[in-house]
Amino acid sequence: MNLTHLDENNHPKMVDVSPKENTTRVAIASGIITMSKEAFNNVVNNQNKKGPVIQTAIVAAIMGTKKTPELIPMCHPLLLSGINCDVEQLDDICGFKLTVTTKLSGQTGVEMEALTGVSIGLLTIYDMVKAIDKGMIISDIKLEHKSGGKSGDYNR
Repeated sequence: MNLTHLDENNHPKMVDVSPKENTTRVAIASGIITMSKEAFNNVVNNQNKKGPVIQTAIVAAIMGTKKTPELIPMCHPLLLSGINCDVEQLDDICGFKLTVTTKLSGQTGVEMEALTGVSIGLLTIYDMVKAIDKGMIISDIKLEHKSGGKSGDYNR
């Protein structure tokens, strides 16, 4: 098997994407955080002492998305053309679903950026609410959709 992130000397490398064509690439990732009823009500009612939890998580998700190549060693620095975040309140499980959509016109995909954004956004919720509930669970972080590039479209 030929591993793309190792050179002929078995040393790590970042893949050369220069031969690839620029295409419009979109990725959508999501994840869920669940918590106690007390913590959930604190967030929903904007009573957190650290500030507005959901708005802060969205800003963190955007920042995390943009910093992906600093966090994931083999990711290319990308000129993202769009980042969109959506938070769905999940009353039945005392939780929130964060969805991050990333977009660019380029030579490599934006899946890792979307997944990193979701992870950082959910970790921010955890950080802001941990004084109330240290037992929160972050789960189901996954790629929902990707389009563009040679490998084509993917839909979960």
